[in-house]
Amino acid sequence: MTNYRKASVVVLSGGVGGARMARGFDGIAVDATVVVNVGDDARIHGVHVSADLDTVMYTLAGIEGELGWGRRNDTFHVMNELANLGVDTTFRIGDLDLATCMKRSAALAEGVPLSTITRDFTKAFGVRSTVLPVTDDPVRTRVRTTDGWLDFQEYFVIRQHQDRVQELDFAGAATAEVAPGVIEALTSAELVVIAPSNPPLSIWPMLAIPAITTAVADHPNVVAVSPLFGGRALKGPAAEVMASLGLQEGNRGVVESYRGMIDGLIVDTGDAVDADTLGLPVLVADTRVASPNDAARLATEILEWRT
Repeated sequence: MTNYRKASVVVLSGGVGGARMARGFDGIAVDATVVVNVGDDARIHGVHVSADLDTVMYTLAGIEGELGWGRRNDTFHVMNELANLGVDTTFRIGDLDLATCMKRSAALAEGVPLSTITRDFTKAFGVRSTVLPVTDDPVRTRVRTTDGWLDFQEYFVIRQHQDRVQELDFAGAATAEVAPGVIEALTSAELVVIAPSNPPLSIWPMLAIPAITTAVADHPNVVAVSPLFGGRALKGPAAEVMASLGLQEGNRGVVESYRGMIDGLIVDTGDAVDADTLGLPVLVADTRVASPNDAARLATEILEWRT
């Protein structure tokens, strides 16, 4: 069995589930690189918000908010004052979180790549794992609903992901270049793990970049952690979005989401009945990773299974 401290793992991550899974590998001190979705980046309240990147960084630093995003014990003085001035603050950014966004915005305006900014942030926050945006180029997820095309954050935060998703578009993905270090990490990794993130909304934007598709498809050891429990996500619209896009129900839909990409799937113990029906190797495990200890336990089980 591989010495965990020498194992090289890449985690493809988006959102809270991805951040918590990445924390598991970080917690057992493997050589982990977390490649993060930027499809939901947006300019909000005058600053550049990288929601998934910040969620990953804050979680790995142990300073994430109680619900898994934002900063722990943050205040909202700026948002409250903006609201007093008549600004729509449905999308709320805490004061500590705003400082991160302001620094990122200023650096981007000076021409500093997002990957460099992220490296500097992770160093400042004391993050051990390597965290990389999948690309320094703008890739933006757009969602088509009955009301037409919406920017991701309008669909997800402003409208509380209540609209039925008819189609997705990842603007800029076809021509985006991967960020420095991403392909090198993928090709040299002993294991690639697609985290339990929403497949269409969090992982597909990364796979829409041709070089990422090729690197993942060519890798001999790629597994995905299902975000579903009894066919539903613990939070968020993963099941609803998958269904509205025509994917099969439950874990069959997860496998279909990553067709040609994965060599194994991890499903929750409550879905053990699926293990012999998915057409690929399956690890049945407790996939709830809300706590650092639970995430480290699952990461250990995955490594024991695949390395």
